[in-house]
Amino acid sequence: MSVIPIPPGGETRRSWRGVSSADRAAERQQILLDAAFDLVGTEGWAALTVRGVCRATRLHPRYFYQAFADVDALLVAVFDRLIGELSEVIAGAAAATGDESTADRARAGLNAVAHFVADDRRRARVLYTEALGNDRLNHRRLEAMQQFVDLLGAAGQTRPNSAGHAAQVAAYIAVGGFTNVLVAWLDGRIDVTLDELVDDATAILVAAAEAAAGVAPPRPLPRRPAARSPGRSAR
Repeated sequence: MSVIPIPPGGETRRSWRGVSSADRAAERQQILLDAAFDLVGTEGWAALTVRGVCRATRLHPRYFYQAFADVDALLVAVFDRLIGELSEVIAGAAAATGDESTADRARAGLNAVAHFVADDRRRARVLYTEALGNDRLNHRRLEAMQQFVDLLGAAGQTRPNSAGHAAQVAAYIAVGGFTNVLVAWLDGRIDVTLDELVDDATAILVAAAEAAAGVAPPRPLPRRPAARSPGRSAR
């Protein structure tokens, strides 16, 4: 695809010779996603508008609506693309550890997440900060958290007991807690190196998993006698 220079204020004309209409649409969609990621990652989701994205991409608004129903749909698509990339990074780190210890697997996963957001801080803003300010994006964030809780359990980083409740609690604490730790570190509120941060988080996560494994399942509450109907006496 080649871009042909045009006068200021005009739409960029791209040469699509030999490219199918489906491929053109897919390419425009990626261009819109890239621009939206940069806008949200640097200015916040409130700066994301159809006009702003089309100005940044120099695409006509009709191409926006061919790809996305509205701005919220574009915002969720940006988030989902990042979640997909992060999932691949975590899966690759887990595969590289092989049959190593629980602590090694935990550290590999946390290290992958930490470097993913530290290498491009726009990712952290989209995933952790802006997701709290938009209802649709916050709903998707909660769904993504469940995905990573399930991934954590599947990786064997928490050992479920007979009830499984404590291991699930530990997994939620690990995912949500490490997110907050990363945000604090990126904001400069935790003064350690990234490696030290990952080491500390790994030690705490492993300790939490071991503690969860030792929590006994709750005993069932004793059954209460059925309440008598008012006005009736026992026979």
